[in-house]
Amino acid sequence: MTDSSRPPLAVFDLDNTLAGTAHRQRFLERRPRDWDAFFAAAPQDPPLPEGVALVRESARECEVVYLTGRPERCRRDTLDWLAAHRLPEGRVYMRRDTDRRPARLTKLQVLRRLARTREIRVLVDDDELVCADAERAGFTVVRARWAPPSAALEAAQEREGRT
Repeated sequence: MTDSSRPPLAVFDLDNTLAGTAHRQRFLERRPRDWDAFFAAAPQDPPLPEGVALVRESARECEVVYLTGRPERCRRDTLDWLAAHRLPEGRVYMRRDTDRRPARLTKLQVLRRLARTREIRVLVDDDELVCADAERAGFTVVRARWAPPSAALEAAQEREGRT
């Protein structure tokens, strides 16, 4: 049963939704992919103005939650990045370091768990498969289409379970 006394949740992805990853895509375009370098470069991600505006607007009526496919080992860098760009405070849900399931499975699992006790007003994500599965499950979705698409990142999200 959802708690209507608390504000609804606005759930935001990070990579290519709030944070521009184009500068670090090169680490995923080579074989083998250099995951350590890819994630090590995340603190230099530029904020994406469209996503930043939407998360700040959402924070007026909702509690913001961040739901990312980044591994748990990136938590400190992720929290520092959110603070450096003065994004709304909110709980950050990350993938366990050893979890290689597709993003559409891991994120939907967290969404369903959150929805057991809280209204989810919106999910904002760039991953088309995550968005489609969330819509099928009854969630309201905004597709973050303001960053250039990346085939390498899509493969990482869906086939390799890395982000």
